[in-house]
Amino acid sequence: MEKYLGESIKKLGFGLMRLPKATVDGKEIIDLEQTKQMVDTFMANGFTYFDTAYSYNEGESEKAAKAALVDRYERSSFQLATKLPSWEGAKTKEDVQQLFYTSLERTGAGYFDYYLLHNLGGNRTKFYDDFDVWSFVFKKKEEGLIRHVGFSFHDKADVLDEILTAHPEAEFVQLQINYIDWESPEIEARKCYEVARKHNKPVIIMEPVKGGKLAAPVKEVEEIFKSADPEASCASWAIRFAASLDGIITVLSGMSTPEQLEDNISYMKDFKPLSDSERATVEKAGEIMNSLANIPCTNCEYCVEGCPAGIKIPSLFKVMNTYKMYGNLENAKGGYNRNTEDAGKASECLNCGLCEEVCPQHIKIREELANIATELE
Repeated sequence: MEKYLGESIKKLGFGLMRLPKATVDGKEIIDLEQTKQMVDTFMANGFTYFDTAYSYNEGESEKAAKAALVDRYERSSFQLATKLPSWEGAKTKEDVQQLFYTSLERTGAGYFDYYLLHNLGGNRTKFYDDFDVWSFVFKKKEEGLIRHVGFSFHDKADVLDEILTAHPEAEFVQLQINYIDWESPEIEARKCYEVARKHNKPVIIMEPVKGGKLAAPVKEVEEIFKSADPEASCASWAIRFAASLDGIITVLSGMSTPEQLEDNISYMKDFKPLSDSERATVEKAGEIMNSLANIPCTNCEYCVEGCPAGIKIPSLFKVMNTYKMYGNLENAKGGYNRNTEDAGKASECLNCGLCEEVCPQHIKIREELANIATELE
């Protein structure tokens, strides 16, 4: 079998986005001592891949990588990845290039094993072309400051295909993949993965547990997993699903506690891909969770254009579907409040019916808004 980039790296990567926190003088900061202990445990068990970004925790994540990892371990004993963002106010090529040097200084790493253009897709892709970032990062590779260049991506599969066609020099791609988003018409996880495979690009997986949501799914799904394996955590099913795919460099887990770390190590240290029966269990769990999200909105936004109450109908539907899938009322109310700060509330629907006249999915929008108002206001 032909080898691919990163094949020797263990299939669990330490995402440094959600590090443990401590409160000092009333301010929440990264708990460096606990982070060091977690890094030590991670490394002691043979795992070596760490992922951060210029913008994580306003730069504190990169600094934590220096304090907990770079300053304490031989540089050749681990791989460090970081990302160059498109939203930090850069107005010139020099501004953009400085983002790279700032990351290099913050981490003290000397070089980056994996360097990513952050969050390509939508209007963000143009930023990297306009400022000729591709040429810059490959020049840094020639200078030995980067080992491998790739990008993270949040968009549809056809857009990924366009980018990889335009930039065949990209060595890898980082994708959001989990069993809930696998067939999602919005995330298109499977389709994006297949595009990457078509272009022979190895994949780093992010959001395998969907920001922690799949670690504590609804009761019906938890029971399915527990009946299949009483000892396995719900998170383990999600991470093993992702890690079982072919052509994977590693699967990132944003671990915030020693308990999460120990759980991940328990089944990833000697990783075994999902068996056929285990894969069927995950598919069943995914089907149940996706069936709970029963407002079949496709986010076309036809309903928004003529709404006299100014309600962000698709956004509220997404919040409600997420609530039904994961059962977290506090998060749902938070999402609802964010989407009604500068727009109409569900209870402000005028019952005019204009939205239903243009909805391609024939959703009973007024009824759904009434339900949302009852549940989340």
